[in-house]
Amino acid sequence: MDLSGEMSEPSSSRQTQSFLIRRFAAAGIRPRTGLGQNFLIDLNLLRVLVDAADLSPGDVVLEVGTGTGSLTAMIAARAAAVVTVEVDANLFRLAGEELHGLANVRMLHLDALESKNRLNPAVLEAVSQELAASPGRRLKLVANLPYQAATPVISNLLALDEPPCSMTVTLQKELADRLIARPGSKDYGAMSLWVQSQCRVKIVRVMPPAVFWPRPKVSSAIVHIALDETLLARIPDREFFHQFIRAMFLHRRKFLRSELLIAAKDRLDKPHVDRILGQLGLDPQTRAEQLDVARMLALCEAVRAEGA
Repeated sequence: MDLSGEMSEPSSSRQTQSFLIRRFAAAGIRPRTGLGQNFLIDLNLLRVLVDAADLSPGDVVLEVGTGTGSLTAMIAARAAAVVTVEVDANLFRLAGEELHGLANVRMLHLDALESKNRLNPAVLEAVSQELAASPGRRLKLVANLPYQAATPVISNLLALDEPPCSMTVTLQKELADRLIARPGSKDYGAMSLWVQSQCRVKIVRVMPPAVFWPRPKVSSAIVHIALDETLLARIPDREFFHQFIRAMFLHRRKFLRSELLIAAKDRLDKPHVDRILGQLGLDPQTRAEQLDVARMLALCEAVRAEGA
């Protein structure tokens, strides 16, 4: 039943712009663009997103940004369980009507992020409970991510002891470009390194602003991020590596020697830094964004060994 009291088909089967405008008007609310509320109104692209996630009956899906519940319903039809998170009270209520009766959907009304560098413990607890409900379950992220939450959500999920086996999301095209960027390019940075050090990343589809309501000012992309256990095994201390690469990109234009002295000031003095760079064959006059994952990991491990 929609907010006007009339029986209706699930919005997942007809989430058009006109339908959403009527639904929001009936509820007396408007999208809050400050919270990144831009709804995907192309049903074919919603299907592309869900298909790219390659869901199975053994998957537990985390969705950040329930919205009206349209994507949630599509996910629930293919997965064992869905934990969906919505911070906005009005959307939480709309989605509750849409998803009523779906026994495998757990709705949480809260912010998925406790802070920029930490996921909300309530979200992690709900996910943990669903994973423990049956042997062999796997965690996946599938979401039309609010732009401002995309980077911390992906980064913090990847930092978990047991990260999702895949993340299939819509996000700002600019961020998608950073996720696949190569060393030395303008888009390459700490986020590129962090994700590529553990995952295979693919841009599935680039989307113009017109496929969203309200229209954002920039293009978007559907991105599939698949955890690679072989890559993961190369990193002895993922928490240290995460902190190290963030520190190495705090002053992007500094040369490698100067940046390393700042990033590892509690561990290394100038002679130590010069020795490490010499042993690794790294030019002190290069910059962090010129190092690929293998060389950055080697540098990180050399620094970590000094403090062991």
